[in-house]
Amino acid sequence: ACEMLAVLPGKCRTINMPQTPHFPPMFGTSGYNNNLCQTKEQSYGGLHYHDNNLVSGSLEALIQHLVPSVDYYPDRTYIFTFLLSSRLFIHPFELMSKVYHLVVEHQRLSEPQADKIRLRKIAPKVLQLLTEWTETFPYDFRDERTMRRLKDLTHRLSSGDELYRKAVQQMTQGLIRKLTALGQYEETLMKISITVTDRLAVLKTKPQAIQKDILTICNDPFTLAQQLTHIELERSSFIGPEEFIQAFIQKDPRDNDKSRFSGHKKARNLEAYVDWFNRLSYLVATEICMPVKKKQRARVTEFFIDVARECFNIGNFNSLMAIISGMNMSPVSRLKKTWGKVKTAKFDILEHQMDPSNNFYNYRTALRGATQRSITAHSSREKIVIPFFSLLIKDVYFLNEGCANRLPNGHINFEKFWELAKQVSEFMAWKKVECPFEKDRKIIAYLLTAPVFNEDALYLASYESEGPENNTEKERWKSLRCVRGIRTVHQACQITLLLIQDLYRSQPQTSCLLT
Repeated sequence: ACEMLAVLPGKCRTINMPQTPHFPPMFGTSGYNNNLCQTKEQSYGGLHYHDNNLVSGSLEALIQHLVPSVDYYPDRTYIFTFLLSSRLFIHPFELMSKVYHLVVEHQRLSEPQADKIRLRKIAPKVLQLLTEWTETFPYDFRDERTMRRLKDLTHRLSSGDELYRKAVQQMTQGLIRKLTALGQYEETLMKISITVTDRLAVLKTKPQAIQKDILTICNDPFTLAQQLTHIELERSSFIGPEEFIQAFIQKDPRDNDKSRFSGHKKARNLEAYVDWFNRLSYLVATEICMPVKKKQRARVTEFFIDVARECFNIGNFNSLMAIISGMNMSPVSRLKKTWGKVKTAKFDILEHQMDPSNNFYNYRTALRGATQRSITAHSSREKIVIPFFSLLIKDVYFLNEGCANRLPNGHINFEKFWELAKQVSEFMAWKKVECPFEKDRKIIAYLLTAPVFNEDALYLASYESEGPENNTEKERWKSLRCVRGIRTVHQACQITLLLIQDLYRSQPQTSCLLT
């Protein structure tokens, strides 16, 4: 891999570039392939290598490194990493245009009598690149400009060859299926959001009209944990890898086009997933604060502790943390008489597992264990790994903020993007697992559409269940009653974001699992 072939001045040269990192299934335990031969720092045509690993390069050189030639095809790890990170510097449709021109011009495909032998050599490689792009980053092709360029390029590659036409047709059909599924998912999110709004309206006018609680819908912790896992996997499955980048995207200081990134920050599916976590936390708090009788509140609390334990056993850490967060909200944690009736030993263990100290060391250890179990799994259930998503976002955010996108010489800091791609790639592998549990649409519908209290409503319910204990609580209770009116706790329902409010703001979202 380190060998350079001697070339004559002015002639086309052939260089066997040092290989980019191999990540199993895409990424390994480190960002790099440690089995490669060690070399000194080297540069090839705008690309800079250290110890045989690509660490930086100009944007143009990195784009050229992406495009196959007759005797070269980029590593899959490079393709994923560059397509993921390139949007920080160039729009996907602009990148597709550059790929189009590099292929057409460099391979002389625009000539009327293009070399058919040369075309047969290059076409399969370019089609493979486009297939990887459309399969991994299908949402890039919601932009009509990107789709148009894709069609132009595939038309040139497949003209006159039935085999390539079939390959293009297969790739296009797969892309359309993905985009159609995304469109249906987004439509269903909007429809069920309307359902939530309608139920809130009914609750405001007729509080007694909605008497159901979680235990009347499902009283088996394992079953509820399974249905939560359905929602988690379905929600996460629609998150595109690019959303991790676009959630934090900032305009490149070297980009003079102010409008280039104006409509580019799109992370709607990621935001919808964050909204789900917040909704579940507030649903748990609502279910605990809502019952009038202390015995019933204690029963609901113990039920959610058991649900959280089942989530941990499944590997559903996101629902686990949402439940713990809901139970640790002040309106819930202040219910001392209720907690006095609860057997808290199991809850203490779960809190210890999700303890935020030492950067969530205990949780990260458990996550590694679940990941290892997934790798060696013999059943679909053992493959489930659903990480605490807000912490994953935090990790990506600080990696993005802590390292510069460009080096002082203007090169793109590709060493940073190897690590960023590794983190995103792990999540992309986890979200592909199909849920092995039987789906209960009634339970899922309740989890997604049952009205939940906002913070003020939770405090009102909490104070009405167990009266204020100090002057601060008494003043707050008095203030809330004046604002809301006596016993209007059931009229104050809305979905409220719990975590990373400053990063994500969106309308209440739902899931097509209800359909």
